[in-house]
Amino acid sequence: MASSERSALLTYRLCGGSGEEERGRERGRAAAASAATSRKLPTFLGVVVPTLLSMFSVVLFLRLVNGRMTLAGFVVGHAGLYQALAMFAVAYFIIGMTVLSVCAIATNGALDAGGAYYMISRALGPEFGGSIGIMFFLANVCGSALYVLGLVEAVVDSFGIPPGQEVASGVRVLPQSYWYELLYGTILLALCLVVCLVGASIYAKATFLIFLIVAAVLGTILVSFFATRPLGVPIRMPHLNSSETENGSFTGFSLATLRENLGGGYGVDYTTGQMMSFSTVFAVMFNGCTGIMAGSNMSGDLKRPSYSIPRGTISAVLFTYLVYNLLAFLMCATCSRTLLQKDYGFLRDISIFPPLVTVGIYAATLSAAMSNLIGASRILYALARDDLFGRALALAKKTSASGNPIMAVILSWLVVQLVLFSGKLNTIAGVVTTFFLLVYATVNLACLALEWASAPNFRPTFRYFTWHTCLLGIAGCCVMMFLISPVSASVSLGFLLILLLALHYLSPSSTWGYISQALIFHQVRKYLLMLDVRKDHVKFWRPQMLLMVQNPRGSARLIDFVNDLKKSGLYVLGHVELQDLDALPSDPLQPQQDSWLSLVDKLNVKAFISLTLAPSVRHGVRQLLFTTGLGGMRPNTLVLGFYDDAAPQDSLAQHPAFTSAREEQPLSFPPLRAAAAPKLLSPREYVGIVADALKMLRNVLLARHLESLDKLWELRRAASPPPSIHVWPVNLLRPDSARYADTCSLFLLQMACVLNMARAWRRARLRLFLCVEAGAMPHAQEDKLRQLLKDLRIQAQVQLVPWDGVVRLHWQAPRGPRGDAAAAGEEEESVNFPPNTTQVSDEYVCAANKMVLEQGPAPAVRFLYLPRPPADTGLYPLYLRQLELLTRDLGPTVLVHGVSAVTSTQL
Repeated sequence: MASSERSALLTYRLCGGSGEEERGRERGRAAAASAATSRKLPTFLGVVVPTLLSMFSVVLFLRLVNGRMTLAGFVVGHAGLYQALAMFAVAYFIIGMTVLSVCAIATNGALDAGGAYYMISRALGPEFGGSIGIMFFLANVCGSALYVLGLVEAVVDSFGIPPGQEVASGVRVLPQSYWYELLYGTILLALCLVVCLVGASIYAKATFLIFLIVAAVLGTILVSFFATRPLGVPIRMPHLNSSETENGSFTGFSLATLRENLGGGYGVDYTTGQMMSFSTVFAVMFNGCTGIMAGSNMSGDLKRPSYSIPRGTISAVLFTYLVYNLLAFLMCATCSRTLLQKDYGFLRDISIFPPLVTVGIYAATLSAAMSNLIGASRILYALARDDLFGRALALAKKTSASGNPIMAVILSWLVVQLVLFSGKLNTIAGVVTTFFLLVYATVNLACLALEWASAPNFRPTFRYFTWHTCLLGIAGCCVMMFLISPVSASVSLGFLLILLLALHYLSPSSTWGYISQALIFHQVRKYLLMLDVRKDHVKFWRPQMLLMVQNPRGSARLIDFVNDLKKSGLYVLGHVELQDLDALPSDPLQPQQDSWLSLVDKLNVKAFISLTLAPSVRHGVRQLLFTTGLGGMRPNTLVLGFYDDAAPQDSLAQHPAFTSAREEQPLSFPPLRAAAAPKLLSPREYVGIVADALKMLRNVLLARHLESLDKLWELRRAASPPPSIHVWPVNLLRPDSARYADTCSLFLLQMACVLNMARAWRRARLRLFLCVEAGAMPHAQEDKLRQLLKDLRIQAQVQLVPWDGVVRLHWQAPRGPRGDAAAAGEEEESVNFPPNTTQVSDEYVCAANKMVLEQGPAPAVRFLYLPRPPADTGLYPLYLRQLELLTRDLGPTVLVHGVSAVTSTQL
């Protein structure tokens, strides 16, 4: 341990650090040291060599989908030089776009084990990352089995005893059968397992040795084009009699041969009997371009992954592109079309040292099998370490002392061994390729999402990309998926969708960050700027609620009720904490945020949270009314619980969302106050809050007895008649100025209608009560009200309620001549609480309460008219007392006062 570390540890002990924390720090340092020692590979050995071998093994020597062949010769023989160069350009353009995205993500932060999975999961979140990780793991597993079986075929072709011959002759000493070939494959796979178990360093050395062999083979082939003299190559046609042959020719460099091979000449593929076309040849050729992630898969073993992956991958891709174009030109200039189309193994025939080509085939294929096996193990280890699949992959977390994930290697080997039992892999080779392409498309998608999100922390040091290159990469990969195999592409997308849904609902939450949140923020900010309050129109008005909550334990049902009232509008839960920030060491609201957000999740309401500190509740509500919201999304309606002496009940404990998960106790709200405990605000302050909101032109709702509303029972009971909503659009405290068409009455009617439109309340029926006096032409008033409801498209039952006996109890003020000014202000007076409040007797208010109570059957909820508070603040307690008498024993009741026009009869 360094001296600085020793002194820091001594200081920590002297300051009282616990032994357990000290041991945790030691374990963290040990893990970091282990990770550092496991990162040994430089750019060339860790990225360039695996990528070159992965791409060369297919394109130069093998196409394992339909048999052994020289793929470059296959492409040139059918497509000609011009089209072959175009195919290479298009294919490398598509993978080049993906390489640019890989480089951008790789240089945006520290990379760990997992390669493409790690990049995608940290960019797009656990759902995309986990599903693509599984698909990438399966693609590597099946790819490893594919290469092993291809190598077995190549070995058996060269050394196997021909069918029908029981005695070995010459070099053909290997028996041929399903079980023998499975045995050969198992032995070769065991060799790959041993190399991968030893670790990444021995794998790098083995692949470097193979790379030298392949480079020697490539050099020999290039020399052979110049050194080999013209010769005829006998071609045995497998679909003809074995004694019949056809001759192809190696002409050496010939202008006539080059001219013959410039254009396309599509024929029948002798290995499949299918007629070739541009699309089929291009699809076969593109299979050889799916090795670009071989270096990225080793990200956890590289010394500097952010440095090595961009440089190594780009170097390998550019080198292979140049080699393929050079080989295409050399083949077109030296080989007849018959040779190119009818003998895909002609490189051995023209080589100056044919055995070396065979060795190169074996070495390159073995290297590709090892590359896929070790890549699959790294992906599996990363998936296990991220705990996306819980205990299912717990075993894969175990590593050796040097950091090599040995259990992930063994598990990957077991899966490859199981795949080997299927024998020929032609049926799933297309799926493997589309899996790879789907991974590449998702890498482009991750880079595109990061670029579009415009997050300040997305600043990769590799800058040679734009969102255009990402889109082109996505489009190219998707087109190639369906061009290669439409069925395989559809199966792959279906499998991806299933994994996405499973991980979305079953995987634990991660701490990586979700790109969806950044994209949503980007879009919401843009659209909020476009939401112009100057273009508001009454036709598109919607309630935007600010519900003040002192303690959620006593307000669970009220929170749920207001959620039904918001009609897709803004809904904010406000809370005022009575403290002084100057006297506190830190903000006390920050620790409470998680509890409030968990409350919103548990109650399943679509609400925001707004908490504030203030010296009094009234000041806090003012702050929230002034500051809550952004742009055109600001609360236009304040909702308060009613101020009375009833003891609060803990409705949160009985709420279904918490009774099923009570043991979790995720919320840390304080207990409710005792009935005898003093309240946080006085009656005068409470009415002052209502007055403040009305001065700010906010509508006000006062909710009483809402905690007694059992919405599930009320709305789902099978009794007849269905539940009802009672609406009283008249100022019961001012019967002498009662109107049904003033602003407040129409707002009250609108809120009742909004509640009835909510899905949970659609069974309920609106009942509108029309209070009439004798001799006041009640039927004319009823017809007028019905016409108003028809114009507003509100379906409600209108019921006449005679209230002469109640009105007689009301104090009648002396009426004198009324001037024009008084007549003009009649409507304004009708919404105001009577200035002579003291003259409204308790007897009258109780009679009005009894009249409302007698209109049965009992409704689920009542909406009553809320008068404006008196201008004299000394009358606030009396005003509140009369509201209490008016709503006493009415059950769930909402007092409503509206200040804005909210209804429209226009189209």
